[in-house]
Amino acid sequence: MNNTDNDSSRYDKRSKRKKTNIILNGLIGVVILLIIVVGTIIFSGGKEEDQLADSAANEEVNKAETSKENNSDEKDVATDEESQKDGSEEEENKNNEENKDESTEESNEEEKNEEEVKEEEIVTEGGSSADVKRTVENPAWQPVGTVQDEHPTAVYDQSHVDWDEMLRAITYATGLDRSAMTVYFLGNDGVNRSVGTVASPNKDEMYRVYIEWVDGKGWKPTKVEELNNI
Repeated sequence: MNNTDNDSSRYDKRSKRKKTNIILNGLIGVVILLIIVVGTIIFSGGKEEDQLADSAANEEVNKAETSKENNSDEKDVATDEESQKDGSEEEENKNNEENKDESTEESNEEEKNEEEVKEEEIVTEGGSSADVKRTVENPAWQPVGTVQDEHPTAVYDQSHVDWDEMLRAITYATGLDRSAMTVYFLGNDGVNRSVGTVASPNKDEMYRVYIEWVDGKGWKPTKVEELNNI
């Protein structure tokens, strides 16, 4: 075999080896590229899953915090309402107690005044006439008040304010019910003095009442005669 043939054979071998190396390098490059792509996909997918997981976790945390805040707000509102309710009830009870105490004090004061008035009563058997069972006089009696600025003389007219104030003095002295008692007589007994004869509906209580005018203060009882008959 000559040298020309040997050179040709070496050239062919080199050429085949070169082609083989190119193919191998190409395949290696493809494999590396695939590895990079697959790794990127895996890494990106894992990151997205982590992000989704983190997002879901954050959402749950936010929901829990929101629910906690809402529950806290509702609890605070309920507590405030309950406190207001308790406060209103306490204030109402306090006012009721105060009103009750005031009412009790007024009632006690009235009873005390009535007892003091009764203690000062001067009672004598008989009176100015045979029909008088007993006579009562009391220095504790007071004028009943008046709306009249001037009072030159007594007015015995049922539509006049003076008539109304005289009856007030009579009921004050006798304790009869103004709306139920019967007025048999009411007339003059002297200057700024009047006398009235009244009785309960069934005549269980019958009185002759003497009253006098006190300037600026109204009519004042001076004597009450309890009658046997009218």
